[in-house]
Amino acid sequence: MLEKVFLDTDIVLDFLLGREPFFDEAVDVMFLAEDRKIKCLASPLSFSNIFYIVSRLENPKFALKTLHRLRSIVSLSPVNEKIVDSALISEFKDFEDAIQYYSAEKYQVDCLLTRNKKDYFKSQIPVLSAREYLSQRGLL
Repeated sequence: MLEKVFLDTDIVLDFLLGREPFFDEAVDVMFLAEDRKIKCLASPLSFSNIFYIVSRLENPKFALKTLHRLRSIVSLSPVNEKIVDSALISEFKDFEDAIQYYSAEKYQVDCLLTRNKKDYFKSQIPVLSAREYLSQRGLL
């Protein structure tokens, strides 16, 4: 069975926007997903945030095209009442991170990739940077 990897919004934006010095690792993770060597997931919240950011930097048409491409390689994890309720009562300082975390937890991912590991300090899911993830798998 494929390893399930949850992508925090920052990892996807590193990939889509070519943000250095994080771009190369984000590309490598996305290639693993595109080649169906891992199953990457993101929450619908990430898609909304990505649309907003990319449409402001580029334009809405480009943002939608980008999200269509992303959707072809990234599955969506659930966000429902229980996830929002869990986020509301959690100890997370950032509400968005709480939603991301509980969405990842609901989908029973193997790990969560982010550049903001400190935001997930109480995580029961392994939290890694893209570089750490690739390194642990001998891909760097």
